[in-house]
Amino acid sequence: MIGSLRERDQRKEWMDEVRAGRELQEAYRHLRRLNKIFGASAPVLYGVRQLWSSFGKPNKLTVLDIGAGSGDVNKQLLRFADRHQIEMRIILIDRSEEACMEARQYFHSEPRVEVRSGDLRSIPPRCADIVTASQFAHHFSSAELPAMVERLVSISRFGVVISDIHRHPIPWAAVWLVTRLVSRNPFIRHDGPLSVARGFRAADWRELSEALPGYNLNYAWRPLFRYAVTVSRQNG
Repeated sequence: MIGSLRERDQRKEWMDEVRAGRELQEAYRHLRRLNKIFGASAPVLYGVRQLWSSFGKPNKLTVLDIGAGSGDVNKQLLRFADRHQIEMRIILIDRSEEACMEARQYFHSEPRVEVRSGDLRSIPPRCADIVTASQFAHHFSSAELPAMVERLVSISRFGVVISDIHRHPIPWAAVWLVTRLVSRNPFIRHDGPLSVARGFRAADWRELSEALPGYNLNYAWRPLFRYAVTVSRQNG
């Protein structure tokens, strides 16, 4: 496995097949456990703070989370908005109806969160201040990434926050072990370690930056073995 992590794994994750059923819906619930254990929300908040600050710390902010799953990483953004008295609206979009059902249940008492079924192609341009994509980019091949990121930026007014996994033996081993300790769900056990193998290293972000002239791309390694990436237009 260590040798294979030198390059991104090209195998598809089972959850990408959008198979309907209770096991898939359960997988989104179990994914919340993993996100909490591995601190998945922190890099998203880090990136949003960077863009929010660079655009003058506005007191109103619309965030669109694409490929949101059940949207749990956005809880930190709502707390951040409360602390800084920001009028925040969050739109969660996922193509999986099971994910949308879980998100609606999870945020049933939160009026600031709206859940929509859809995919990247269905979203109009500049419809949100900041677009976030947490553990979304690794579902795309390296050849597909530049066009995907350009599309994300076109949806945003300020820019994009990409949070994804560092491709490294330590997180691969940790995810393999934890998925087997906390879940019997086959989607989680298969896709968890594979998502790390499909993840990124610093060289991947540098290569992506070179493929996106006209854009500002900045990346930072964040605990626990994740990257926070911000992308914006150079001309604002």
